[in-house]
Amino acid sequence: MESVQIRVSGRVQGVGFRFALRDEARALGIKGWVRNRADGSVEALLQGNRDALDALVRWARRGPRAAQVERVEQHAPEREFARAYDAFEIWPSA
Repeated sequence: MESVQIRVSGRVQGVGFRFALRDEARALGIKGWVRNRADGSVEALLQGNRDALDALVRWARRGPRAAQVERVEQHAPEREFARAYDAFEIWPSA
């Protein structure tokens, strides 16, 4: 299992992005979480096999129909989040 943390910028809040990303993640068997950030971005920690992670990151570059994604940043998980997750959840905003 691999892990990646992403931050998606653009018009991604108020358009159902978190819920759609959660549904896509669950369909792909990915575990982790997603949350809104105070700066208007959406952040997610994704855990799964490489093909599923790549597919979800590709999806995040488009997002749901109402979203206008400008940028997706991808990096290794921050130390505080580097643990195994049992499901994919929506976390409270940060």
